[in-house]
Amino acid sequence: MPRRARKRPGQPGGIRDLNRKAKAQALLDAALPLLLARGVEGVSVDDITQKAKMAKGSFYRYFTSQKALVDALIAPTRDLMVQTLEACSRALEKASTRDAMFDAYRPVGEMVGTLLLAHPGVVRLYLQELRGPAVGAREPITELAAVISRYAIEITRKAQTHGILRPIPVPVSALTVVGAAERLLLGILHEEELGNPLLIPDALTSLILDGLKAPGA
Repeated sequence: MPRRARKRPGQPGGIRDLNRKAKAQALLDAALPLLLARGVEGVSVDDITQKAKMAKGSFYRYFTSQKALVDALIAPTRDLMVQTLEACSRALEKASTRDAMFDAYRPVGEMVGTLLLAHPGVVRLYLQELRGPAVGAREPITELAAVISRYAIEITRKAQTHGILRPIPVPVSALTVVGAAERLLLGILHEEELGNPLLIPDALTSLILDGLKAPGA
């Protein structure tokens, strides 16, 4: 089970509970720009608490470790990703036409757009760190990357069962698409000239379904 912020005594919604959440959020807000600038291995608890203007000991009242802080930082992103990929996987079980498959994939594109608008810093941190060693504070990120890869393979396998996509080895097809999507996301966050970001998810889906379309499908 993911390790998130420490739970402390206090009535939910009460003053102590709200104060605890505010202090934990202040640490998260202080940590994110540091992690983006230096990488997870280049940031210490001292760095985070100094940025948040808190005593070092305060950190451990809210998080058990830097790993727990990173886990809490990516939790909203991870939860939305997993829910959407699971829904896409279920929809593809019955999607026997190109249009039905497009409809199954569309929420994934919408989810990516939501994340870019709501959590751009967290998305960027994920993209920067996902291929590093799966140790220490980076572990929640690499674990999420592994989950996304597993879903991509599962989704591609289901998409191929209806004979609409070419029978390219599933991991090759799935991970190529994941890599392309990650590169596009990083380009958007770096403000590269990629056209209207809102059109990219549908364009990528069309490219997948048409570029990998089985002959005669």
